[in-house]
Amino acid sequence: MTVTAEDTRRRLTPKQVVVVERLVQAAAAEARQRGYEATTVRSAAKRAALSPATAYTYFASKDHLLAEVLWQCLEAVPRPVHEVGASPLQRVAAELEVLGLFMADDPLLAAACTTALLGSGPEVRAARMRFGTEIHSRLAAALGQGVEPAVLGALELAYAGAMLWAGMGHLAFGEVPGRLVALAGRLLGETP
Repeated sequence: MTVTAEDTRRRLTPKQVVVVERLVQAAAAEARQRGYEATTVRSAAKRAALSPATAYTYFASKDHLLAEVLWQCLEAVPRPVHEVGASPLQRVAAELEVLGLFMADDPLLAAACTTALLGSGPEVRAARMRFGTEIHSRLAAALGQGVEPAVLGALELAYAGAMLWAGMGHLAFGEVPGRLVALAGRLLGETP
């Protein structure tokens, strides 16, 4: 796990990283069991056998804590290995498959984290920036050199919209990759 100052408002010792990890795991369990509304920093602290004061030392709000949960889920998504000679569409399709499904098996947690990522606190804004930067990096690498920047921008917007839509329950996560790959094919002038 990589923890930065934006994540917890300060640099951490190895022992503090363990505390943060306990809080993140507890918040994920709370959100899975109770949903966004019933999950709190206090309930996560209790589940992690920590004091609320300790939890608030690291996380400014529930949204900040759940945004960190989402970040750790994204960080765990492996980058696909592309075959030599794969087309931009083949590479981006493989990336969209893993990115589109990374929360598919955990819809209640996905919904809670989606709600949290829309929060207004500065720590949540920093998490959104980190999340967006990672998605940009992964899609840009998959598309490769020579692809129009507008194609990358359109795929980023489509991905964000699809994940938000899925997180809100309007689209099944399992449908996200297929829809995004079809769009990528149109943008790249290739057939999926």
